[in-house]
Amino acid sequence: MITARRALAAGLVVLGALGLSACTTGQTEPEESLDGTTQAEVSASGSAPIVFAFVCSTDAGEATETFTTYAAAWEAERADCTAKPITGSGMSAQQQAAVRATDDHVDLRELAATCAERGVAPWDTAVTTDEQAHLAAGLLEYCPGHPEHDHLRRALATYRG
Repeated sequence: MITARRALAAGLVVLGALGLSACTTGQTEPEESLDGTTQAEVSASGSAPIVFAFVCSTDAGEATETFTTYAAAWEAERADCTAKPITGSGMSAQQQAAVRATDDHVDLRELAATCAERGVAPWDTAVTTDEQAHLAAGLLEYCPGHPEHDHLRRALATYRG
């Protein structure tokens, strides 16, 4: 009885292995797509938006931590970040709108770095100067999901009276 079970189990293992090897046999991609164009006829157009990584100071001396999403930086509540472009070659419509909102007083890299920060100015303070107002206007466009977005919106509205 045990021998029959072993033989059956071994047979199932062999069948499973054969099935898996059939799934993984290498086949080249067809040269023609469903719409009749060949791969050589397809080309990329436009540019990809700039994507940043955020290098932020930690509470431990000169140590830094790198984040690839704003949400991760916000969760860590970092207060001193720089933005390093990691991919992309042109600004997205949102990025362009954010820079325009600053009246071109603040560049995209500064907006990106400040967007990664939490618990520091301008996110938790009053807007008291034109320079701060330019930055705040850009951040409101660029960082709609920031945890302190509502505070900054109210601070800018108060400044503008």
